[in-house]
Amino acid sequence: MILDRAEEIALLALGWLAGNDDLMPVFLGASGASAEDLRNGASDPAYLGSVLDFILMDDAWVVACCDALSLSYETLMQARQKLPGGELPNWT
Repeated sequence: MILDRAEEIALLALGWLAGNDDLMPVFLGASGASAEDLRNGASDPAYLGSVLDFILMDDAWVVACCDALSLSYETLMQARQKLPGGELPNWT
């Protein structure tokens, strides 16, 4: 996966998250982000990585996001690994 594709996938995931009325408040509460932060973060690869980090915390969220976006379940992790901070080892 190349960086441009990883950013595109993360933007799609951000759109999915923003449209999820149940999960979006959880993300905002956990991250301390505001709606303005979301808009500004959409152009920041590190912020997009944090969006993927959040979704990747729960398998059910990964499945729901990937199903909605017609992506394979591995795609979010592959995209995360290409964004800043994603090069950290995965021990699980």
